[in-house]
Amino acid sequence: MKRILLYILFVFASVSATHVKAQELDDATKKNQENVRALYVAYVTQKLNLTEDEAKKFWPVHNQFESEIRAVDMDQPELERQQAMLNIKKKYQDRFTAILGSSRSNTFYRLHGEFINKLAEVRKKRQQNMHQQPGRRKAN
Repeated sequence: MKRILLYILFVFASVSATHVKAQELDDATKKNQENVRALYVAYVTQKLNLTEDEAKKFWPVHNQFESEIRAVDMDQPELERQQAMLNIKKKYQDRFTAILGSSRSNTFYRLHGEFINKLAEVRKKRQQNMHQQPGRRKAN
């Protein structure tokens, strides 16, 4: 009976420890995403020189835009995926132009792409560093 109770306690402790570890990873991932989002907002706001009034109008529209971009199926063929993203950008062009003007609207699309590319470079360098450093575990 004691063995069964100890076994159950051991299994429970193991499951709890695994759950805590997974939760810590989830929390770290969320924190990282929040940090990247904050950097993105600061980057775009600063580069576009958004006024407070413009920011109040711009960010809700941007959030809709971003939501649609994220919803694009990344498993579809490359040209179809690019076309879907281009269609979304065209859809939002007039909305961004109404808030920012034509020139800054075009600048936004360029900044958006630059930020994504910079983020991809940072992630690639981080992965390369993880693979090159002995004694460190690979990120999953």
